Parts: sequence; structure tokens; C-alpha cells
Amino acid sequence: MIERLARILSTVVWVVVAFAVTASILWVSGYSVTEVFSGAVQGAVTAVGAFVSTIRWTIPLFLIALGVTIGFRAGFFNIGGQGQFYVGACAALVVSLGWRAGPAWLVISAGMAAAVAAGAAWSLIPGYLRVRFGTDEVLTTLMMSFIGALVLQYLTAGPMRNPQGTGQTAASERIPDAFRLTGSSGVSAAVLAAAAVAAAAVWLLLERTRFGLSMDLAGRNPTMARWQGINIQKVGLVSFGLAGALAGFAGAVELFGPAARLITGFSPTVGFNAVVVALVGMLSVPGVALSALFFGGLQSAILFLPIVTDVPPPALTLLHGMVALLVTVRLRARRRRASGGPEPVET
Repeated sequence: MIERLARILSTVVWVVVAFAVTASILWVSGYSVTEVFSGAVQGAVTAVGAFVSTIRWTIPLFLIALGVTIGFRAGFFNIGGQGQFYVGACAALVVSLGWRAGPAWLVISAGMAAAVAAGAAWSLIPGYLRVRFGTDEVLTTLMMSFIGALVLQYLTAGPMRNPQGTGQTAASERIPDAFRLTGSSGVSAAVLAAAAVAAAAVWLLLERTRFGLSMDLAGRNPTMARWQGINIQKVGLVSFGLAGALAGFAGAVELFGPAARLITGFSPTVGFNAVVVALVGMLSVPGVALSALFFGGLQSAILFLPIVTDVPPPALTLLHGMVALLVTVRLRARRRRASGGPEPVET
């Protein structure tokens, strides 16, 4: 308990340090720190519709970060959520545009299932390379994200391109309104319930199952896990598959929710930001929920800031990057003090 409280305090301290460093940079650059952070609070919470916007950006961050948490807890650094998010959204788009005449509930269900399967399959490719050949999963998942972006570009500029579009942006046709789970706000009871169910399932898996205990042991000490008879390859493949499934599910929620269509390069950083969300949340479901809410509010504030100030949006993007940098440094230092990171899986 004391160790957990110390970790929470350490994380809060590093976030505060990130705020202080960002404020210093803004002040030196000639901007009003008070004006920037006042605008950020308005954009995240107090302005009309601000908190709804915060929740809208929290949902995809939260879902993808849950998958990142599963992978990191098992000792596998799956950072390919962006590509898995894209291919999940693409799979849901193919189903929804290819089956326009189907019952809405059935099309949505099939689209969600296709997105989950596509995200899981996309993640299992580097997962298999990791557990079979010891390939660096950081590199392979990152490369798969770039390929996923190309798949999105191919569909939106090719087979799924909207023939009525202006040609200035590669975009798909809109899905039928009957298939949408939310309006443009991106928030509805159905989407919130889906996120809550996903969170509960991940929490139960990590905290209340034998397999969750095996994942945790494999992540902390893979050698000891082998001595205990744990199949590290199985743990690795399941963790990769679940992480990809959650990211693909987030892609489907985005399509059936606020997006209603796909645009080349939409939400280009959500998968990468989810890694930071998971780390700031200390790889626990409640922590990830709070962290996702913080970063969702930050994203909402970034979009709102130019409305009320002359400060450019990168002013808050700087804060995001500073938090990512400092939390990563903290994690690396802690891992260096520990027994070491995940070692290649023996075959």
C-alpha cells in the first residue's frame, strides 16, 4: 500500500513539474501563463460543451490505453495502438458501407466484431514475431502503425472514397445515420456503457483471474515465470491480441460515433498518446481512467485555446510532450533499478 501511494505521489509530482517547466517556457516566450492555463480550464471544463468534448476525447484514449496496459503488465511493449485503431476503423467502415440494407443493430454489431478482429490480427503479427523470434516489439508495432496509416489512406483515396467529395481531402463516404451510436458530440449512453464494460472486463482480467496473475508475473520476472510453469509465449500472444482488439474497438467507436466517415490521417496521435496515458495511469484501470480524462481534457483545451487567446495550440501540446518525457524518464529509471526489462522469449 505504501509503495502504491509512493508511486502515485511520484507521478503527481512529475506532472506538476511538467506544468512548471511548460509555464516557464511560455513565460520566457512572452506569453501570459495565466491566460494560457485559464483558457485551458475553459476548454476542458467550464466553457459550454467543454466537458462533453473532454469526454469525447477521453473515450478513444481510454480504450487504447487499456490495451497498452495489458501489454505492459505482461512485459511486452506494444506501442502500435495507432495502426490497430486505424485498421479497426477501416474494418468497421467496410462492414457498414457494404451492408447498408442490414438491420442497424446487426450491422453495428458486425462492424464492432470486424474491428475487434482486425485490430487483434494487426497486433498479433508483431506479437508472433516477438514470441517466436525475439524481435523487438517496439520497432515492429511502430512499423505496423505506419502500414495501418497507409491502409487507411488507400481505402479513403481508393475503393471507399466519397465520389461526392471535393478532392481536397481523401475521405470515405458517410455511413448511414441509422448506424451511428452518437451525434457529432461523440458521447452517448451506449458509448459510455461500452467503455465501462471494457474497463470492467480488463480490471477483472488483470486483478481477479489466474491468467492476469500469470501476466503480471511474466512482466515482472519472466525467468521466474518460466520456473513457475507459465507459458510466456501464450501470455505474449494473448496480451498482443487483447491490446489490438481494444484499439480496433476504439476505431469502431470513433466511426460509429462522432466521425461517421474516415478521413486520411484522422486522429493521428491518439494511439501514441494512449501509451503516455497508460504510463501516467501506472498501468492500473482506475489510474488509466483518470489519466485518460486528464489528457482528454488537454486535447479539448488544445482545440479551444485559439478561440479565447492568441496563444497557438502547440503551447498545450508542449505540456503533453513534457509530461510524456518526464514520465518516460521516471519509468526508465525505475526499470534500471529493477531486475531488468522483458527478455527475449525462449523457444
